[in-house]
Parts: sequence; C-alpha cells; structure tokens
Amino acid sequence: MQKVAEIAQKRAIQLLNQGAVNRVLGWKKGEFPYDETPAVFASADELKDFVYDSFSSPNLSKYLIEESRKEGKVLAFLKPCDTYSFNQLIKEHRVNRENVYIIGIECGGMIDVVTLKNRGAVGLTGADDDGENITAHTLYGDVKVRKEEVLLEKCQACKGKKHVIYDELIIVNPQDEKPRDRFAGVEAIEAMTPQERFDFWRAQLSKCIRCNACRNICPACSCLQCVFDNPKSGVASKASPDTFEEQLYHIIRAFHVAGRCTDCGECSRVCPQDIPLHLLNRKFIKDMSAFYGEYKAGEDSETRPPLVDFSKDDVEPCIISDKGGDR
Repeated sequence: MQKVAEIAQKRAIQLLNQGAVNRVLGWKKGEFPYDETPAVFASADELKDFVYDSFSSPNLSKYLIEESRKEGKVLAFLKPCDTYSFNQLIKEHRVNRENVYIIGIECGGMIDVVTLKNRGAVGLTGADDDGENITAHTLYGDVKVRKEEVLLEKCQACKGKKHVIYDELIIVNPQDEKPRDRFAGVEAIEAMTPQERFDFWRAQLSKCIRCNACRNICPACSCLQCVFDNPKSGVASKASPDTFEEQLYHIIRAFHVAGRCTDCGECSRVCPQDIPLHLLNRKFIKDMSAFYGEYKAGEDSETRPPLVDFSKDDVEPCIISDKGGDR
C-alpha cells in the first residue's frame, strides 16, 4: 500500500503542476494515526499530508457532490466500491462529471479498527499491511493478525476489485477476486420467525442515538434538505422518544435509498452504536434482484434502477415470489 500511496501522491502533484486539476480529494491523518479523514488538497505542499493505506476507509464519492460544482476540476481518488457510488450519483444528476478527474486506486481491503483493537491492538499507533497480515504497532508492542480476520464488514462482502468508472488507474499489485457471500447475514435474519426478526431489529434500533452519521455519510442520501431536518416533522434530528419513532427513522431511510444503495457499507462503518444498518439495505438489494433480475446500483451510469423502471415481465404487486417467478 505504501508504494500505491507514493505513486498516487506523485501523480496528484504532477496533475496540479500541469494545471490539469486545481485541487485533489483524498485522505489525511485525523486525530489518531488510524483515524483517516477525507481532505481537499490545493497545492503540492499540502499534499505532503496525503495518505493512503488500510485505514483509508471513507468513501469519497459523496464529497464530490459539492466539489464537482465548484470552479475548476477536482482530482478524486476512488477505490473500486467508491466508483459504484460515483456512477450512481451521475445517474441521479448529483455530480458534474466533467469537473472530476478520477484516478481509480488499488484496494486490498480496509481494516476495521474496532476489530483490530479487540484482537489485542490496544494503544494503536499505526499498522503495516503486507497483503496477508497486519502488523499493528501499539504503545505496548506489535500485534500481528491475519488481514482477513480484521477486515471491515463491507470488505468482507466486497463486490469486486473492478473500477466501474475512471480516467486512469493506479494498480501496483492486482488483487485476486475472492467469492464473497454478501447475503449470508440477510438469509440468517430471513430464517427467523416474524417475532424473532421484530425482536432483533427492535434491539438493534433501540441503540440509535440519532447522531445522523449514517445519513450524513451515505452517498445515496443527497437531498438538499432531509425530511428529518424539517422542524415541522416532529422528528427533526433528535433522539427518538419511543420505539415507533426510532424504527421509523431507519426504515424510512432504507426505503429512501432502495434501488440506489450501492452497498458501500459506510452506514454501518460510521455507526457509533454498531447497528448493522447495511443488513436493511442489503435485504432490499437481494429482493430486487430476485423480483426484477440481477441489478447492481452504480454498475453503470445509464441503466434505469428497477424501482423507477417498468416492464410487462415485472412481478405483480402482492405476489409472493421465491426466485422472481409468481406462485
């Protein structure tokens, strides 16, 4: 990853100096070495703070909604899963494609800091990634773990290493495609009884503190004003006073992004309460593929999503289907 970061930094400086772009969207260190945050760099000197490693988890696509509407062209580094989100934003006319120069950057999977700490990396100060193992540096010595064991959930369910949109690529070590069962967690919940499912989600959603981190990070949540920010709605950005309201918030949000969610997993990654919000979205993705045919939001920037398209072969309302066929 260090080699990739060096090439990316060098290329960004080159494009800035050539005048091909006038700013760069990437990552920099946050308060802690593992707490990396999106950042806009306007000069070669500022790019000294550019980083890219196994902690560069944030999906940069949503930041391009604002950046692509500014004067000049922005260079954006996008991981494979990020490019799905960007394509979807193009489809929804949320970004100005002409003002964005995309460099697709190699990704070998991002580390879940919480899981890494639970494996003994207390007092984490950084980590080295050799592709197979993570050597975590801590205040108390090094801790070595297999990378597969500490990947973020979204990386465990990776859609693939292909960038679906880019202007150029930085690939140093081509990544092997590993089959991932994205829907195992959904199927486990589907196997529950209705009451068990209700109890599961009630227990999970009751932890919500309405910090809005899931909404704010989600590329699909790009409304200029969210209904939940409306002071007349009665639910404006505050902790839920009852179980009905706390469920309402997340269920409405899941319906809102249905057909547009690219399964980037950012909602679950940023949730301070560890609510598996991605499972709600993934249930919609699974069902839409069963009812309307295989579809991946953001795979291209032209195909109409199943919920805003119609064909005579569509499953009829109120018809229960196992595999897309009526019964």
